[in-house]
Amino acid sequence: MNDVFVALQTWSMRRWIAAVVISLLTGLVIAIPTAILDSPIFGREIEPTSWSLPVVIATSILSGLLFASYIKNDPSMTEEKSLKIGGIGAFFSFLAVGCPVCNKIALIALGSSGAIAYFAPVQPYLAAAGIALLLYALRKRLINQSQCNVKFPKVDEEMKG
Repeated sequence: MNDVFVALQTWSMRRWIAAVVISLLTGLVIAIPTAILDSPIFGREIEPTSWSLPVVIATSILSGLLFASYIKNDPSMTEEKSLKIGGIGAFFSFLAVGCPVCNKIALIALGSSGAIAYFAPVQPYLAAAGIALLLYALRKRLINQSQCNVKFPKVDEEMKG
């Protein structure tokens, strides 16, 4: 875990600004369509759960940090798998905080009573899985960032020299 904090301490101001901006944008992109934040465009049939806002906040912060980790401090970092894993995590969180009967896929597949009976109980698990995937992806990025990039000479070059 120390590697994660060491990596964060080496971040440039550019990365931190990107993390804050993307965190705010992610929060808005999740909270407005799911009607966690009131807006004249989107509404909900069912009130948000008590854990919805903390999930949005955690998802926003983790997404911002993960995105910022792709702004190059070190040009040798080329790993992209974490971005895909983090994207899936953010999508799970989005599904988790949405209104169960406002989710068109759940509504079509299960009907309104099925969405409440079957999809709503799964939403906390989607939230936990989404945050876990974001944490995993961010940890992987930050640990890889703080590890030393040592280039080993090829065996052929060693035998010649």
